[in-house]
Amino acid sequence: MSASPREDARAIWSAAVAAVDPAHLVREALARAPLPAAPRLIVVGAGKAGAAMAAGLEAALPDRLDRITGLVNVPAGTQAALSRVRLHAARPAGVNEPTAAGVAGAEEMLHLLASAGPDDVAVCLLSGGGSALLPAPADGITLADKLAVTRLLHRSGATIDEMNCVRKHLSRVKGGRLAAAFHGKLFVTLIVSDVVGDPLDVIASGPTAPDPTTFADATAVLARYGLIERVPASVNALLARGESETLKELPPHVMNHVIGSNRLALDAAARIAEARGYRVLDLGAFVEGETAAVATAVAGVVRSIRRDAKPLPPPACVLIGGETTVTLGETPGRGGRNQEFVLALMQKLAATPGGLAGVTVLSGGTD
Repeated sequence: MSASPREDARAIWSAAVAAVDPAHLVREALARAPLPAAPRLIVVGAGKAGAAMAAGLEAALPDRLDRITGLVNVPAGTQAALSRVRLHAARPAGVNEPTAAGVAGAEEMLHLLASAGPDDVAVCLLSGGGSALLPAPADGITLADKLAVTRLLHRSGATIDEMNCVRKHLSRVKGGRLAAAFHGKLFVTLIVSDVVGDPLDVIASGPTAPDPTTFADATAVLARYGLIERVPASVNALLARGESETLKELPPHVMNHVIGSNRLALDAAARIAEARGYRVLDLGAFVEGETAAVATAVAGVVRSIRRDAKPLPPPACVLIGGETTVTLGETPGRGGRNQEFVLALMQKLAATPGGLAGVTVLSGGTD
């Protein structure tokens, strides 16, 4: 170990982030499973890692650049000058909500995929934030309607699965519909997952994956949080009609590959922690729930390690991955789930014997 636990924490964290570097993951994926020859390679996608993933794709296919055309929706400020893939600013940085710019990008992707010839190949690049970055409201509702529903679900503390269930049924691209627009030879989606368990139908609301949920399920989510009377009437009308259900089975030419995940990051973190002399307690990549409650549970683990050397003695490194939830309420404060996790954990420890002595906490998102 180094003289500074803070330096160790940063090194362990840096290793986790490096393990899921999007450009590297795309290059590796295309090296393992090369794309077939095609007259045209259409690239679409959305996500906070979109720019890096698109750069990785171009770097992996230097001999095919002249055949590549495409568009990827990314947050403003992350665009880069690429040779063939256009990075479209689909929302302001730090605002995880759909915008008119995002709709324009999604519309262009639909048109691009629909223009494919029978021998063309398409690649979709998806990563965290892809759902909000790829909006295309269903016929009969507006972007404002969809935005109102998204905000209500956020403030109600709905899980990512619940939110995506609703969003898929208010969209023309989610729930497998983006892939359905393509009728070429092969449609491959490369995914950097930001969802616990890496479910294809939930990541970015599954624009290229089959969807097991229904219009009735979406209505049930709104009812569960008392939102039926609060969402726009057009949304309730759309869900009640139940027309054009999301896809339940995708064509055989559509393939989805998760190339990066929380598990991959945790494994890299564990290797560095052990190399620096720590005993590692890996609590896994499936942690969910209210952020403050999860922090309280982890604080209990820290206390047990410090006082009883259970489940392992110090020096210890506790690793935890997943996606916790922060219920915003009507007057949300500043910061996010990582800040809340650290503050809640430290506050809990400060009120216990031993206080904060010997404890370093780092919480972050790999995106």
